[in-house]
Order: sequence, then structure tokens, then C-alpha cells
Amino acid sequence: MIIAIIEHDRGTLHNASLEMLTVARALAADRDTSLAALLIGESGREIVKTLGAYGVPVAYLAVDDSLEDYAPRAWAESALAVMDQENVEVVLAAGTDRGHEVLAHVASLADLPLAANCLEVKLDDERCRVTRQRWGGSLLEEAELRGETYLLSIAPHLIPAEETPLDGEVEIREFQPSFSDRAFRVQVTGREQDEKAGISLTDARVVIGGGRGVGGAEGFTALEELADLLDGAVGGSRVATNNGWRPHKDQIGQTGNRIAPDLYIACGISGAIQHMVGCQGAKNILAINTDPQAPIMEKADYVVVGDLHEVVPAIVDEVKQRKR
Repeated sequence: MIIAIIEHDRGTLHNASLEMLTVARALAADRDTSLAALLIGESGREIVKTLGAYGVPVAYLAVDDSLEDYAPRAWAESALAVMDQENVEVVLAAGTDRGHEVLAHVASLADLPLAANCLEVKLDDERCRVTRQRWGGSLLEEAELRGETYLLSIAPHLIPAEETPLDGEVEIREFQPSFSDRAFRVQVTGREQDEKAGISLTDARVVIGGGRGVGGAEGFTALEELADLLDGAVGGSRVATNNGWRPHKDQIGQTGNRIAPDLYIACGISGAIQHMVGCQGAKNILAINTDPQAPIMEKADYVVVGDLHEVVPAIVDEVKQRKR
């Protein structure tokens, strides 16, 4: 059996889990074995129908009052409860912060091999071969794992989620895990909502990014205006956040957000490898920079060699004209 841990936040499905399911489904078909999803908490019941559209015939649902919100070790112990009762070859999760955290707990508790940020997976009776991202996505590594069960996270934003609707409904197998004394030592106990929060960087179809070339916090005003016109979100490079021009939550890059918009407009950003890791999931990149030799110009689909302080307002004016 192949088990796919589905990441959700109180019933809101993380899209990276759907990308992971594409890999899990193909792996199950290749091994001629069954595929099942694992949902943690009663609120996970809300997304069972969605899983049916992605070819998941069975969903294990861990139900307990203490699972109302995220607790990494409790999620891991829920996964181990399923693994103890089934012959599980592989457990997969999305390559997100939570996915990595839960799999790390499973690996530690069960002494199992774990490979993170995989792009390709090949499994036979003796070993598991993977191709995975290393060093923030700057290189690919081919590795082999050996063990009774393999734990794999799938790199997000790089594998398209493919629907394969079921003939029929998803079978729900509800269970109540038993937890250790340490299961809830780390858990979400409260939330604070940013009143100014709009479209998030990770969900936006259009992202406007600003770097050193923006020149300061006031330089982001034009970027904000363009984002509003395009129903997008504004982010910044590490330089912009380190200088206090944008809050850290707006950082795009290896130590910030990983984005996957339809269009990423990079303004005054040189394109260091750490930043490119964060935007490599973008379907199209438009780079605006005065330096035609900037590294991002080679990675971009479209480039404008010019001063962003002139180019961005010109784009804003054109968009306004077309919206009239």
C-alpha cells in the first residue's frame, strides 16, 4: 500500500498535496498496489470528495478531539497507527514545512529512511531510487534508500496536479489513534490574523517582486498599485526584507516563500540563486532591470531593460487604460 498524508488546515486543503498525489498515484500503479490517503482530524472529512477527483479510493480519517488543530508529532503517530495495521511500502507527503516536519517525526519514531523534496521516484523490491532537490534547488541528487518502508516528500510547485476521477465514492476508514505523552508537546494553540492581509504570495496568480533596485520602502508604492490592478500580491527579495523595506513574511526565496504564480514580475532583482529557488515554480517570469547582464535576465521568459521607476508606472497606466 502507498499512503499519502494530506495536508490541510482545519479543512482547507493545501494544493501541494494534490501535486504529491499525482506522484503517489503513479507509484501505486507502477507497483500494482493500493493507494490510500491519510487525513488528520474531523475537519479533514470536508475534503474527501476532492480526493476522489484525484484518484484516491480510500481515505483513513484520524478522529480525536485533540486533533482539532495541527500538532506534528500527533500527526506522525496517527500515520504510524495506519502503518502498523497495513503493509505500507511508501508514505508520501507534500514538501512543505508541515510535510517535512511530520515525516521527520515518523522517521525518528520508526527508524525509517526519509528523502525530502523528491522529483522522481522509482521503486523495486530491494530499493527506492529518487531524484531530489538539494542545496535549495540549485542541484539535483540521485539517491537510493533501503528499508522496510520509505518516507518521501515531493517538491512543491514542480509537478502538475492531475485529476483522475474515481468511479464511485471514496471509502472512509475512520479510526481513533492512541497518543503518547509527548504527542502534544508542540501544537497550534492560537492564531493571529493580519488585518491587512490580502491575497497571499503562495496563492496569488500574479506576484510583483521588488529588490535592491526599488531603492527603499517608498519605491514599493508603484508595485502595490500594479498588484492591486492585477489582483496580485507583492513580495521582496532578501535585500528588501533585510533593509526593512518589506516584512520578512513577504520575502521570496530559499529562506522565504516559494511561489508558483502564472506571472512573476521581478523588479530590480538581480536573481541570486537563493531568490530563484523561491520563484522557480512561476509559469512565466517578467524581469525589469537596468542591467542586461543580471542573472535573472537569463532565467526570465520576458525582459525589459530599463528603470523600474519608469517602466512600472507605464505598465500601471496601460493597465488602467485597458480597464476603462
